[in-house]
Amino acid sequence: MDLTVVAYVVYLLISVALTIWVARTLSRNGRIFIASVLQGDEKLADAVNHLLVVGFYLVNLGFVALYLKAAEAVENARGLFEALSVKLGVVLLVLGVMHLGNVWVLNKIRRRSVMERGQVPPVGPQGWTNQAGPGPWAAPGVGPAGA
Repeated sequence: MDLTVVAYVVYLLISVALTIWVARTLSRNGRIFIASVLQGDEKLADAVNHLLVVGFYLVNLGFVALYLKAAEAVENARGLFEALSVKLGVVLLVLGVMHLGNVWVLNKIRRRSVMERGQVPPVGPQGWTNQAGPGPWAAPGVGPAGA
């Protein structure tokens, strides 16, 4: 069997396995973060989490497939390891960048949500009345002096 074909098979097996492992890990551990971003809406968090996983698979497996072709034929064991290390290294970097991109976007959404919740004005004091009158900033003719 040609060593280039062996490199393809090993590359595909490792890349697909890594993509599945990363997607499952991110899905399982990211669900809590997504629920926090979406203010505790569990059903929406599950739906968004599932959509993110599907998108993650599509982008990463698409990249793995596009990056399959070797520039040169693999002629010996050393060339096999070199080709695999370059290809798998790039796949791992792409997986990491995808993960960081997802976390960055979700963090931006979370920050916006926290800011919106913080902009709700507090409830005014209940039962408070001004005993001293309207004060010096009141319009002329208002209050005890103008009555």
